[in-house]
Amino acid sequence: MTATEKPPRRRAYDALLHDIEADLRSGKIKLGDRLPGERTLAETYGISRASVREAIRILDAMGVLRSSAGSGPTSGAMVISDPSVGLSSALRLHVASTRLPVQDIVQTRILLETWSAQTSATRTDTQKELDQAGQLLYAMDTPEIDRAAFHELDARFHVALSSLAGNAVVATMMESLSGSIVDYVTGAMDAMDAWPDVLSVLRTQHHGIFDAVQAHDGQLAARLLREHIEWFHKKAQEATAAQGRH
Repeated sequence: MTATEKPPRRRAYDALLHDIEADLRSGKIKLGDRLPGERTLAETYGISRASVREAIRILDAMGVLRSSAGSGPTSGAMVISDPSVGLSSALRLHVASTRLPVQDIVQTRILLETWSAQTSATRTDTQKELDQAGQLLYAMDTPEIDRAAFHELDARFHVALSSLAGNAVVATMMESLSGSIVDYVTGAMDAMDAWPDVLSVLRTQHHGIFDAVQAHDGQLAARLLREHIEWFHKKAQEATAAQGRH
């Protein structure tokens, strides 16, 4: 920065964002706590109530706060922790702008899911997560299940499998990556004329993956996951390309 250049203007709500971060780190505020009201925050930081509302909206979108209107003990902004909300929203926008190609999202999913499968094979305390994945697996076997319901269960199944590795960051990233291409996957599913055949293959693949994970065969589970993800992505590309020609 030269002598004649002015420093970037500090946004009015930056002080509030900085202090909330510091208070979370220090433990001064904890999950489930509520922030003071807008008027109190505005007076504390010397900013307008509009700036306070803007800061709260940002933290809400980031999954740090959950705000509710009205009055009473349940109103205001509560401190939560749902990082996948903010990550997923940001990734979806970048995917929509074509800044992040779907192919790159798919490759990242393969990287995370195959690593999770191999890592989970060495763990012995995963029965709860296995049971959850099993319930999702068999819910996808429901006769006459519609495409939207299958897609939602499918995404949750993959996140559940990734959680078996015991890495909270990986599980969060997986949930975010799934959310970032939800519109792409839904559109591809809707464009698949041979959906019953595709559904049959997906179910078979899911059961094979689950059986390998349950048997703690990390290498097999990782290979089946890679083949499964790549197979569906190819089908999705073909379906969307065919739809674009019509």
